This record gives sequence, structure tokens and C-alpha cells, in this order.
Amino acid sequence: MEKNLAEEIINAGLDAGATFVEIFEEESRHSSLTLKDKAIESATAGTNYGIGLRLLFGTEVLYAFTSDNSASSLHQMVKALTFGRVPGKIVKPLAFLPQKNICDYSQNHFKDPRILGQTTKINYLKIADATARSISPSIVQVSTSIIDSCSDISIINSEGLNIETKRARCRANIFVTAEKGNERQTAHEAPGALGGYEFLETISFEELAKESAERALRVLDAGYINGGKMPVIMGNAFGGVIFHEACGHPLETESIRKNASPFCGKLGEQIAHPCLTAIDDGTLQGVWGSLEIDDEGTPTERTVLIENGILKSYLSDRIGAEQVGVKRTGSARRESYQYAPVSRMRNTFIAQGNSSTEEMLASVDNGLYAIKMAGGSVNPATGEFNFAVEEGYAIRNGKLAEPVRGATLIGKGHEILPKISMVGNDLELAAGMCGASSGAVPVTVGQPTLKVDEILVGGR
Repeated sequence: MEKNLAEEIINAGLDAGATFVEIFEEESRHSSLTLKDKAIESATAGTNYGIGLRLLFGTEVLYAFTSDNSASSLHQMVKALTFGRVPGKIVKPLAFLPQKNICDYSQNHFKDPRILGQTTKINYLKIADATARSISPSIVQVSTSIIDSCSDISIINSEGLNIETKRARCRANIFVTAEKGNERQTAHEAPGALGGYEFLETISFEELAKESAERALRVLDAGYINGGKMPVIMGNAFGGVIFHEACGHPLETESIRKNASPFCGKLGEQIAHPCLTAIDDGTLQGVWGSLEIDDEGTPTERTVLIENGILKSYLSDRIGAEQVGVKRTGSARRESYQYAPVSRMRNTFIAQGNSSTEEMLASVDNGLYAIKMAGGSVNPATGEFNFAVEEGYAIRNGKLAEPVRGATLIGKGHEILPKISMVGNDLELAAGMCGASSGAVPVTVGQPTLKVDEILVGGR
């Protein structure tokens, strides 16, 4: 957008009484290729362009967007947002800072998806498909895909911010289904990274496909678990999805400012076992949920949420920080120009501890080892969650026993935190997508293997 036009739009909003005006301009190119049952199921590519305009009147947010960047369209959008408002005093024209350019990925080895195109992907997908099918005749369906995106974003606001950033992400998805009689079980792997196609060279499609196929077969042969309250050892990596959903969302100021979180007013209090430290870090190099600046233009940071069981910080955006009375953490995020930003997680994980998995197993007489988590649901206001276990094993007398299926973990995040008594030394992260009021954004979850002293396990 031309600087003069941006100044006109921002001054028009300020003249109408807005206390803050922001222009978010975005052009994103995205593509995906999916191979299912040895045939290309879909191949898509497209470009989205648009401008989002946000006006704040105190903590009241007005937002509109358009894909028409003409001066008449943008002026019309300002008028629509400010209709009926009493004009404020005439504001002195803004002095914008020189434009600052930021790149969210390393240029040294970056392989631009916009140049390489779809043909680079197909060989990776065929390798994954063939590997999974070679494991067993019981593998009846394989679906593999690669998605990527490249975005150019500009943020200009009434405080003089004038910044541009580039973002690129790439992710692989492998879903494998095993069948025996009338029974079917599915397993999947879905790694991702901030960057281009160089990421595909860092992962093994053979290993991912083999791991998914073997897990589906193991669960297919498993019996059903008998539910009840019991100690549970939760596996690392995607096991962190429960903390993300049941504790992470209630720690966002979007929940805190609405008094819709069990953690309201608890900064500085002991909310978890002293062995637990939890972090949200947007600065991790090349990690799926990372970004140099958030979607308000604030630099991201490493935010310690819980330290040795004590609540240290919330995740905040501009509005949340002001209303709750905390500093901004660079956590304002949005799916695209079609959404106003709110506080969201980036890379959220429980920090590494000192216990080994063997020590945890030895401490359990009768329980469950939930080695791999699947999807679930959560109520952010209460922290109540219900998550399925993709792969689990019974624990008897401190030893790993037979595989079990049909297990679900049920509880409330703030009630589970004090019951996490052992944290492992095998931290891993896993890529995911998170949906909320500002759309779906890339996030990373993670944790080491950990022990929950007691949790309700649902069974058949």
C-alpha cells in the first residue's frame, strides 16, 4: 500500500475518534498435493490477497476486511466502521517510522515452494504410500499429503509502526488405516516446519510411514481397556496437546479478560506440582509455530507460563494486555487478513525434567501408558477435556503390559496440573493447527513423557 494512502486511512479513523488504527495487508500463496490409494486425490494452489482494518475505541474492537485495495474501497470501509461515531478532535498527521523488513525463515537454504512446484512432492508421497503398504496386507488405505504456504505481510498502525514480514511453512501428513474383519484402526504422523521444501529433506517419509503402519496394526490387535481412575503415564511430543487445550487456552488473555478461565487472578500462585515448568516460545528457529513478529507487529519471545509450579505469565495481545494489566508477549495471531488478532499460543510445551520413563513405570502398580494421543475436545472456560488415546498400554506391577484401545482421558486441566508428579527427560515437539476466534493458526505442542498420579480413564 502506498504510504500516503495508508496515512489517509489511519488519520480518517483517528479523526472519527478511534484511539488506535491498524492496517494489515497480506498476500499468501498456498498449495497442497494429496495422494490417496495410489492416486492423486487433489492438487490445489492459489493466492489470497486482502487488507484488514482494525479500529479500537478504548477496548472496543471494530474490524473489516476487503480484497479491493483501491482508495475508494478503503475509505468506504473506514466510513462503515465509524458510522454514527462522534468525530474526535483533528489529529496531527502521523510521522511513520521507516519501513522495517523481517524474514521469518532462514534464506541460506530456503527452497521456495513457489518455484519448485507440485512435481517435487509426488515422489515423497509415493515413497510413503509404498512403504506403508509393504508392512502388511492388513494396511488397506494410505493417504499422504504435503502442504505449503508463503506469505508477505505488511502492518502499519497509528503509533507509527511500519513493518513487513515474510513467512513460509511446509508440512507433511501421513494417515494409515489397518483392517481386520470389521475392525479398522488409523494412525498418523504430521511433522511441519517454518521454512520451505528444505524441510522435506530433513525427515524420512519411509520411517514416518512405517511408524504409522505399525502403530495402526498394534492397536488393531489390542483389547479394550477397563476404565476408571488410575495413574497415567503420558507420552511425549503430541501428548502436549492436552496441556495446550486444557491449560494453554485458559492462559491466553482472550480468556482471562472475559473472566472465562480457572486461572483468573492467580499470577504468582502455585497452580501445579513443583516439578512442572511450562513455556510458550515463539522464537524457536524453524519450528512450525514460530514467527519473528506477531500479527500486531510485536516481536515474539520466550514466555515462561508456569515455573516450578507457580503461575508466572499469561499470553497477551494488545487488548488483553491492556485489560488484564500485563505486558504484551507477542502472542497476537490471526489466520489471515479476514480476522482480527487475539492472543494465541505459538510453540507451547512442558519443559524437560529429570525422570526416566523406566522410573515412572516402576512407580505404577496398575495404570495406563498413553504413548500416543489423538484428538479430543475441551471447554476453555472450565478446562474440562476429553481426549482419545491413539496408542496405549496397560501397566501392571511397574511393567509395561499388553496394548489396549478405546481409552480416553477425562478431567480438568487446572485439577490435573498438581497431579503431574514426574516429568521426563525426553522432550519432543509436534506440529498442529489450532482453531479459535481468530481462525486456524499453526502451533506446536510438546512435552516430555510425564506421570499423572490420578486421572479418569474412559473405556468401553
